[in-house]
Amino acid sequence: MFVPWKVIGAVVLALAGAALAWQVQDWRYGEQLAQQSRLHTETLNQLTKAAATAQQAEQDKRLALEQRLAASEKTHFEKMTDAQRDQDRLRDRLATSDLRLSVLIDAGSAGGCSVPAAAGPGGVDHATVRAQLDPAHAQRIVAITDEGDRGLIALQACQDYVKAIGSRAPAPP
Repeated sequence: MFVPWKVIGAVVLALAGAALAWQVQDWRYGEQLAQQSRLHTETLNQLTKAAATAQQAEQDKRLALEQRLAASEKTHFEKMTDAQRDQDRLRDRLATSDLRLSVLIDAGSAGGCSVPAAAGPGGVDHATVRAQLDPAHAQRIVAITDEGDRGLIALQACQDYVKAIGSRAPAPP
């Protein structure tokens, strides 16, 4: 069987055209894939930068909050120390009889008790009846007020902490 050269030439030409078309399509799709890969890489880089910026902002907020809380803690510690020192001084003055606690007595309810009025040029009350407390009772009263003062200072510290944390929390949707 004899195949004419024209048929063989046409087949070879068709195969060469198909191969050339295949190669051109490969280049075109390769360029599209490379461009798509570049765009994807750029998008990922932008997302990474945005995430890093957001993370840095959150770290800055946290650092600022930690600094505010540390300052608040220092302030409340100083208040607590001052209150403790004042209470210690008061206890010492009561123990050495340098200071005496007294209470006002209603003249009508004194029941005929002849408690002498506290005489002193520095007194604020004019001719009122006062009774001095026993030093042991005065010490107990000072201890109670000391605990109350410490409780109030601790409560204030807790409230400040909650306010600081609450101001950082995001608003509900």
